[in-house]
Amino acid sequence: MANEKSQTEVTLTRRGDVATIRFVPVAGVNIFSSRVVGALGTVVERVAADPHLRFVVFRGDGRVFLAGADIAEMQRFNEDQGRAFAAHGHHVFNAIEALPQVTIAALNGHAMGGGCELAMACDFRVMVRDGRIGQPETKLGLIPGWGGTLRLPKLVGLGWARRLLFSGEAITAEEAQRIGLVDEVVPSLEELDAALERWFRMLAPGSPAAITRVKRALLTRNEIEEFGKCFSCSDAREGIAAFHEKRRAPWADWQPARE
Repeated sequence: MANEKSQTEVTLTRRGDVATIRFVPVAGVNIFSSRVVGALGTVVERVAADPHLRFVVFRGDGRVFLAGADIAEMQRFNEDQGRAFAAHGHHVFNAIEALPQVTIAALNGHAMGGGCELAMACDFRVMVRDGRIGQPETKLGLIPGWGGTLRLPKLVGLGWARRLLFSGEAITAEEAQRIGLVDEVVPSLEELDAALERWFRMLAPGSPAAITRVKRALLTRNEIEEFGKCFSCSDAREGIAAFHEKRRAPWADWQPARE
């Protein structure tokens, strides 16, 4: 959560197969207002429609990744406006979760409230050691509104989810990694880029089409349907042929793009 003086912009850049969606603090620290959520949704739609992207990275500039929602805006809400605000965030974060590309939240600092919820909508989370992460909404008499009560138990289990949601406490990056909320902790901001390149290399051998189908199967629980669709896809034909011919499938030659 952050104060009313904060202003945040959302930018999109592309480097080869990697898109970076970045939160830039024009003033204060990065926060989520209705405007920022809308801007994020527009950018996510553009990324989802790009068949040439393999990875999407979410990251922030400044002192924090995202400090949460705009308290000054929420202070004026009635029940209907609060419901609409939550529905808007759910729509955008569900779209992030459903992106066909591999998504990584590169957490340069604190990820609180909506920042934590966005990170949980991604496939993976890499965080700097001095960052903290949590859902502080109950301290304001609120609850998470953008999927926190749904995604947190899936990542850390119901016991830890209850503790974090009830208490509103922010935990360290290392504690978050221990309970499964964060996948990797790096010593400093300077190490984030190197960590991302490692993740890209680790995930590169997987067929992009197959990874997309795995993501759909995880969301829809319809593994049978997604498995069947593999056999109408050129990736499956090429992958099976490469196995029999004892060679790598072409997508395994992916290398981190350079400027």
